[in-house]
Amino acid sequence: MSETTMYTVSSSPHIRAKDTTQSIMRDVVIALLPATAAGVYFFKLQGLLVILASVLSCVAAEYIWQKATHRKVTISDLSAVVTGLLLAFNLPASVPLWLPVIGGFVAIIIGKQFFGGIGQNIVNPALLARAFLLASWPVAMTTWTLDGSTTATPLAFLKGVEATGQAPSLMNVFIGNVGGCIGETSALAIILGAAYLFAKRIIDWRAPVTFIATTFIMTAIAGRSANPVYELFAGGLMLGAFFMATDYATSPITPRGRIIFGIGCGVITGLIRIFGGYPEGVSYSILVMNLFVPLIERWTVPRTFGKEK
Repeated sequence: MSETTMYTVSSSPHIRAKDTTQSIMRDVVIALLPATAAGVYFFKLQGLLVILASVLSCVAAEYIWQKATHRKVTISDLSAVVTGLLLAFNLPASVPLWLPVIGGFVAIIIGKQFFGGIGQNIVNPALLARAFLLASWPVAMTTWTLDGSTTATPLAFLKGVEATGQAPSLMNVFIGNVGGCIGETSALAIILGAAYLFAKRIIDWRAPVTFIATTFIMTAIAGRSANPVYELFAGGLMLGAFFMATDYATSPITPRGRIIFGIGCGVITGLIRIFGGYPEGVSYSILVMNLFVPLIERWTVPRTFGKEK
């Protein structure tokens, strides 16, 4: 009588990856290190303090909330650290340190935990906190400094908000030696981090590439700058496209959906930059498109094999 082989049958999915939330978030933190270093280099001690205040407040908010609600503490998965870094990158270095602390609690508790925790939030927590802070303290959130002096952002010059002075050169905009938020000024550092994420296959190209391309086409047609490439490196386009439009929880999971999402972000960003009263539009474009993700996924979900229309 032959020996019988027993097999364990489990439900799908049957193809599993070794990636965990912690490993993915660790790779994102590594990818954000070049922008962190650039922020500290250009904005000195104040930039570092804002980053630390933001990260520590996000971690503390998650710990306090989960302890208070008797849930499992998950700060070791590093998602709160990523949120803290992204929030700090969207803040000027000149803000008082209590402001990123408030932002950290808004991002984690309102933007994330109110919806059930990681993976269940409907909008990007860091951008939600930035929008809240901008609406509550607009002067602090729009005061830019560089080397201890108040300055204007490159987009403010293009928009005509800054009537005096000369717009920074393309090279300064590319490397980050300009006024702006801590983590968005150096396109070079952000691209280095994005290259790492692509190499590790953490993010997909569709959403960020279509986001950047759509914004480029719209602003080039509008003729806002003699060199349309200037628009790509100015402001938060690179940071938003590579690190926030690719957020797993708040972006589509379907390939076609990611393309639609990226185009939508680019269109809204272009409209705000060209016609809006605010020089930048990246944050609001991503927040708006976050709300359309369920519909986009419903429209673009692949048809089940063998199923009739």
